[in-house]
Amino acid sequence: MPANSVIGLQWGDEGKGKIVDLLARNADYVVRYHGGNNAGHTVVLGNKRFFFRLTPSGIFHKKTKAIIANGVVLDPEVLITEMDILKKEGLNLKNKLFISPRCHLILPYHKELDIAYENARGKNKLGTTRRGIGPAYSDKVSYNGIRVYDLLDWNSFTVLFRFQAKIKNKILKTFGVKPINIDSALTLLKKQRTRLLPFIKDSFEILNDAVSKKKNILFEGAHGIMLDLDWSPYPFATASNTVIGGINTGSGLPVKSIDSVIGIVKAFTSRVGEGPLPTELHGRLADAIRERGAEYGTTTGRPRRIGWLDLESVRFSCKINNVAEIVITKLDILSGLLELKICTGYMLNGKFVHYADCGYKELAKVKPVYRTFPGWIEDISEIRKFSSLPKECRNYLNFIKKFLGVKIKFVSVGAERNANVKM
Repeated sequence: MPANSVIGLQWGDEGKGKIVDLLARNADYVVRYHGGNNAGHTVVLGNKRFFFRLTPSGIFHKKTKAIIANGVVLDPEVLITEMDILKKEGLNLKNKLFISPRCHLILPYHKELDIAYENARGKNKLGTTRRGIGPAYSDKVSYNGIRVYDLLDWNSFTVLFRFQAKIKNKILKTFGVKPINIDSALTLLKKQRTRLLPFIKDSFEILNDAVSKKKNILFEGAHGIMLDLDWSPYPFATASNTVIGGINTGSGLPVKSIDSVIGIVKAFTSRVGEGPLPTELHGRLADAIRERGAEYGTTTGRPRRIGWLDLESVRFSCKINNVAEIVITKLDILSGLLELKICTGYMLNGKFVHYADCGYKELAKVKPVYRTFPGWIEDISEIRKFSSLPKECRNYLNFIKKFLGVKIKFVSVGAERNANVKM
């Protein structure tokens, strides 16, 4: 079956955008099936960088059609901005971009609620992107959500929006946050509706028809597995399920239709936001890796927290998603370090524990068990063959492959499409 999925196996920011763009050259469809504009994926074409928060990363390929499926929470303003960027690049989005009517909308009051809740938490804040993602998903599961479907009937949408906005404004006042202007918001939303209407189409039939015709489909995971709503160190999570099962709920395609799951693993660890990070580094070493790797949030611009590669958590991600092969990214960033470490397990109160044994409190206390490796000083960004890599680099990769028991598909040594080492 010609359907494949690309998922991040860590705390996000693994470099999924580049890999999706690379693999999408053979895809008929590339699909976003969960998350919202709190996930920023980067695509580099020549000397240009494109940052996509909602648009599937493979959209630049001529034959590839992009689907924003029902599991996504959609901010109209963000998507229209991306559509304008693509239009300037000469892309005709007609019959190329499709938006499921079942997508829930991120509306102005969701963003304000996100800010209000984070402010109220004070020192216990979760570190959300403040883009309204959580409040939008909360409305979805509490039957208060408004969908793209509702935009089809403007009069009906107006009634729904006014009702919800009045409720949300009361909540905002309670938190001391300025209420939204309902009339102004509706004026803007009406303009946005006009832009989105030509692209609204049921994605369920498109995808299931594509499977029956043996078309190539590539699913693009928006967030890392360590942020999954159920399998993260909750509550330090994203608001959607990032595991492979999210494809079924978020697109309508049965999981059995997925031929292969490709996991993306950054050669070290990073994350944005609060929460436990067992292998976190501090000081000059963390700063050096952050600067070399440009480790700043695509969506927020916030500096990412840096740590050694945590294979205990990655092994869990591989198991829960039945990962067939992995791609290692940003290996070039580690060049010049005299010593490297890989976490192979956790110790808690003198006992060995697995990631799955831990909640957020335990994960904050565990002591990583490290395997130390000599580093390499050579610049590997121009290398394209595994045999040409420094011996120390090959040893690092071979250990990862053996520990996880998963094949390495290739290794990324730069942001450009062709900056990859064949294995």
